[in-house]
Amino acid sequence: MSEPTLKDRVTQQMKVSMRAKDKPRLGAIRLILAEVKRIEVDERIDVDDERLLAVLDKMCKQRRDSIEQFESAGRSELAAQESAEIAVIQEFLPAQLSADELTQLIAEAIANTGAASMKDMGKVMALLKPNLQGRADMGQVSKLIKAQL
Repeated sequence: MSEPTLKDRVTQQMKVSMRAKDKPRLGAIRLILAEVKRIEVDERIDVDDERLLAVLDKMCKQRRDSIEQFESAGRSELAAQESAEIAVIQEFLPAQLSADELTQLIAEAIANTGAASMKDMGKVMALLKPNLQGRADMGQVSKLIKAQL
């Protein structure tokens, strides 16, 4: 039997959360599935694993931005809720790369593209993005590329 898709895993975890009556986790999983359903209806496609990884990555980024906003506004309870949602979303993302692995991949990409200045940053990002989707914060990757160029 083939390996279940990421979407199947998310659906399965929703059922587990429902049985366990874990409302915060269930709510976060339902947010993921609602976003998948929205994309499927709007674009009339079936979301594959690659697209779902991009969606999960985007959801994490949105929540990190929200946490910053909530903390600056003194709303720690809302920031904690967003943090909990990030934890659930990250369960479905591949393992995050370490700083050393990330630096090494960036150095290889710069060497492969022959990038010499900031003008070449787009080439480096285009080469790295498919490999790093869901495994690293692309904002952090961008900063590291700028530091190396």
